[in-house]
Amino acid sequence: MSAKELVNLQHVGITKDGRSILDHIDLSLASGEIVTLIGPNGAGKSTLVKLILGLEEPSRGVIQRTPGLRIGYMPQHIHIEQTMPLKVQRLLSIAGGRQSPDVGTVLAQVNATHLADKSVQSLSGGELQRILLARALLRNPQLLVLDEPVQGVDINGQAELYKLITRIRDERGCAVLMVSHDLHLVMATTDRVICMNHHICCSGLPEHVSNDPAYQELFGLQDTDGLALYAHHHDHSHDEEGNVLPPGDSEARHG
Repeated sequence: MSAKELVNLQHVGITKDGRSILDHIDLSLASGEIVTLIGPNGAGKSTLVKLILGLEEPSRGVIQRTPGLRIGYMPQHIHIEQTMPLKVQRLLSIAGGRQSPDVGTVLAQVNATHLADKSVQSLSGGELQRILLARALLRNPQLLVLDEPVQGVDINGQAELYKLITRIRDERGCAVLMVSHDLHLVMATTDRVICMNHHICCSGLPEHVSNDPAYQELFGLQDTDGLALYAHHHDHSHDEEGNVLPPGDSEARHG
């Protein structure tokens, strides 16, 4: 691993019940970069995140982490019983440890100081996402992992949240790994894109805006109203379970 690398995966794969969920994953995450992980439902994104978090072990390959790596995780959903009286201040205070930043500090970082005394159940989608981001920051993370960070947020709120994530990266110098389907907004703020479907199909800089046919086929999206899409090219095809087809099979299937 290089000095800036926080996590490095080499030839990593995982098999469950005889089925390959991930195969031949080579991936590194370095301080100061924002990496966006994209792929269709069932592509193995959540499993890859669990491997990076250390919640699952690979069936093969090697995962290296910098010693004592601090990871802040923002889940896609959080379930809070509607009848439980819980204020934002309390939610964050029970999430932090003895060496965590002050709750007021992280609320200020996500522009949510005014929400401290509000009931968690009364928060809007955008407000809740800011609180979950503040919760992840309580670990003073070197790596911030965000699973669909703008889930349930309107279009204007999405843009603001992505700007906030970029500012946090700039201020802290941490690495950020985002899982997202909101490509038209994410691509303006990410440094690197990783496209996966059980393995890494392609990765690189988000510098192209186009209607790439392979991209359209994989995601079923189109470039409309000037929305920016990440263009990439596949040199292979997949079957219905995401497995790579041998050369020539794709032509037979589409002939």
